[in-house]
Amino acid sequence: MEAAGSLGPGDPQPPGTAEGTAPMERSGREAASEEKSVGFVLVHAGAGYHSESKAKEYKQVCKKACQKAIEKLQAGALAVDVVTAALIELEDSPFTNAGMGSNLNLSGDIECDASTMDGKSLNFGAVGALRGIKNPILVANKLLSEAQKGKLSAGRIPPCFLVGEGAYKWAVDHGIVPCPPDIMATKFSLSAFRKNRRKLELAEKVETEMIQTKKRREVSENTNVTASLDTVGAVVVDHEGNVAAAVSSGGLAMKHPGRVGQAAVYGCGCWAENTSGPNVYSTAVSTSGCGEHLVRTMLARECSVALQAEDAHQALLETMQKKFVRSPFLAREDSVLGGVIVLRCCRCSLESESSLNTQALLVEFLWSHTTESMCVGYMSTQDGKAKTHISRLPPGAVAGQSLAIEGGVCRLRSPVT
Repeated sequence: MEAAGSLGPGDPQPPGTAEGTAPMERSGREAASEEKSVGFVLVHAGAGYHSESKAKEYKQVCKKACQKAIEKLQAGALAVDVVTAALIELEDSPFTNAGMGSNLNLSGDIECDASTMDGKSLNFGAVGALRGIKNPILVANKLLSEAQKGKLSAGRIPPCFLVGEGAYKWAVDHGIVPCPPDIMATKFSLSAFRKNRRKLELAEKVETEMIQTKKRREVSENTNVTASLDTVGAVVVDHEGNVAAAVSSGGLAMKHPGRVGQAAVYGCGCWAENTSGPNVYSTAVSTSGCGEHLVRTMLARECSVALQAEDAHQALLETMQKKFVRSPFLAREDSVLGGVIVLRCCRCSLESESSLNTQALLVEFLWSHTTESMCVGYMSTQDGKAKTHISRLPPGAVAGQSLAIEGGVCRLRSPVT
């Protein structure tokens, strides 16, 4: 196992790193007048491959998602609604594999997965293989909020996870406006579909040659996973210290109709949990990569549990190594592809005399991936603009066998509650 970019939250950054990778820690004096609206957001635009030619576009969509989240936080919105707002920006971009412009399946249709989790209530909402809805995260959020209202008529349990036609009908019945499925495809996603279909047709012509067929299939699968950006997501902490996480995906290119990936599966796509009982930290996690690998390892939940350790950086590194890349559940996989963004936070008192009635919300945030690259963005309510970074494996590192890990620290001034 090779770990690249193994930087702890307090470690100095190497020279020449991309914009916004340095840990940020501020006293909060600049934001003293905005104490009630503190918060932090970390987003990702997928773990896969991000070409240098489109680096500006990838970073821009992450900036827009961060800015939208911060606007919501400054207006007093709670984490679960903030994380949804960030996801809508990511889904609406034609450069991400979520919502508009998602990968097409074998039948040439777009089917989306999405989920969100509220760390305060621990409620969860998810949709899978959903067609005809521009922003699937809105349906996941609506499922979560409706479940918080309690039981339905005759004592029925409200759903938290819906798929296919049932999810579509529920969404429309609850006021979410549908859109024609054909307008969700973009020139980029249609071009990728035609290219992948030609590859598939070629592979089928040589099925009688077993070895050659196997090689073609492996090349096709690896190309679909690493070259097609998979699964966008976000994690948020609000002024009350509540955390939330969300994830959305169009799934693997040329997937079988009806296939549901980790983005909709409990404990696999996202996780959020406020401080309670033995948990010292509130934690939030959002994953990306090959859905089947992430489902079989329940990576989001595993990362959340690990983040209760004293050293967050070391805990995430060991989890990615032992629970993912070397997981016994993926022992037959030659290349284990995925990535995560995580944050954990806790309150601590400021010691200066002028801050007797003030606490700091200490936020540690990290990202890690085994794919060739991962695009992230982050911002606090104390920042004037979002910071973005395309994290890459170092030269010579093998995707699916090596990993990168980076992160930082943010201290937010907040009133004692």
